Amino acid sequence: MAMPDTPIHPAAALVLVWPARGAVLMGQRGAGAVFMPSKVVFPGGRVDPDDRDGLGISTECAARLGPQAGALVACARRELTEETGLRLHPDAPLQFVFRAITPPGSPRRFDARFFLAKVGDVLGDPCDFSQAQDELSHLAWVGLQVRGLDLPFITEIVLSEVRAIMAGATQPGVPFFDNAGPVPTFRRL
Repeated sequence: MAMPDTPIHPAAALVLVWPARGAVLMGQRGAGAVFMPSKVVFPGGRVDPDDRDGLGISTECAARLGPQAGALVACARRELTEETGLRLHPDAPLQFVFRAITPPGSPRRFDARFFLAKVGDVLGDPCDFSQAQDELSHLAWVGLQVRGLDLPFITEIVLSEVRAIMAGATQPGVPFFDNAGPVPTFRRL
């Protein structure tokens, strides 16, 4: 159980979609993981000190992300490569689609930004996970209407937002589940 003063670390996840298949790339965290053990998630993780100068984000998204924009984008790209072995084209556009802060009580807390990218921007075979490190297992393209998987609540919410975007809906601002303070809040950035 986390202490009340558990630090909140910046993090990023990449939601890679395959529109023609109506699918999204996901993997399962290890059973022994401290944070979200055995959960099925998007590739992602904590921002590292070397994450900076991320490319491929609109001016509008960068403004919503603030001064950490480059590091967050670089983190999302790095985590995709580490956890799946896939690489995005350097100029691949990423769309900032969601933000969530882990609620108190978790052994680790993150201020996570979720980015959307499309399979057409993957360099090489999007089904070749042979270069993946072992942070995620059971990597697979799963339908956007995910059923029967052990998903964290926030992942279900992000998937709902991604389904709407893929169906042509526009975002009236990026959804933000803010659990940083004493009262959880929802707003749009």
